[in-house]
Amino acid sequence: MTMQLRDRLDEVLQAGQVDGLHAVVAVRGGQTLLEYYGAGEDFAWGDSLGVVEFGPETLHDIRSVTKSVTVLLYGIALGEGLVPPPTEPLLRLFPQYPDLAVDPQRARLTVEHALTMSLGVEWREDLPYNSPANAEIAMELAPDRYRYILERPILEPPGTRWTYCGGATALLGRLIADGAGQSLPQYAQAVLFAPLGIGSFEWMTGADGVASAASGLRLAPRDLARLGELVLADGTWDGHRIVPTDWIRTMLQPRLQTTWGAQYGYQWYIESIGGHRLVAGMGNGGQRLFVLPDLDLTVAVTAGSYDDPDQWRAPLTVLERVILPALA
Repeated sequence: MTMQLRDRLDEVLQAGQVDGLHAVVAVRGGQTLLEYYGAGEDFAWGDSLGVVEFGPETLHDIRSVTKSVTVLLYGIALGEGLVPPPTEPLLRLFPQYPDLAVDPQRARLTVEHALTMSLGVEWREDLPYNSPANAEIAMELAPDRYRYILERPILEPPGTRWTYCGGATALLGRLIADGAGQSLPQYAQAVLFAPLGIGSFEWMTGADGVASAASGLRLAPRDLARLGELVLADGTWDGHRIVPTDWIRTMLQPRLQTTWGAQYGYQWYIESIGGHRLVAGMGNGGQRLFVLPDLDLTVAVTAGSYDDPDQWRAPLTVLERVILPALA
């Protein structure tokens, strides 16, 4: 099986069908089916790292897959009574903005609207990430990132539709850090990474020193795959409960449709591929964490196609042309 997968991967590599691919780790039933590391120019956010020879220990930006990790942390914190339930009004949790709380339209916002990216506010991330017109960049440049998010112009009632919004995840990160009384990376290390045996990670911060809940995490692909295995096991690892089972199930319940047709739960995408249910974390450049529950399969992909319109192609090709046919 492992040789068959490697041969298939070599075919698509030689055919130029997975340009920008940096690494792949595929695990089924706890067994590693495929582990590949390549080389290529890489970046940490916007800073070039030059040409990197990737290996098992090499940390890689996972960009917006970070959002899917942040929501795992939210579930852990909820189970510990540190953060409010999804039904809680959002502005009540940010008492430093009383002027916003008196707006009746904003008063309708709940934590769930942040979890599902349906705040109903103006937010555009379909612009280059080096442009201050991109809302995530503008949030990073704002003197107060949380006020920037919460005072965005209202376009429609919350919960109406999914609009990609890193600001929504930033709000969740703040609630976790406030509830835990420590930074997001410190809490993650204590309750998620250390229990999973993940010893090395980085969590990049903005100019204000706050870790980016939306896109700041750097992990080795093996460790990214571990997070997928945790989801497959309904939040249990090595016989220990890490994430509440009911949170995993709630998190992966389809709630809204994305602009391209996938369903969205709590910071995770839900699709179907080859007749199999697929839940995924996705990040700029081709970063993917694919979890296929009925195959007991998790696939971590890292790539360097940042801001490329075709960045989806390499990870999907790996899944559809390399891995799934070998499991048929």
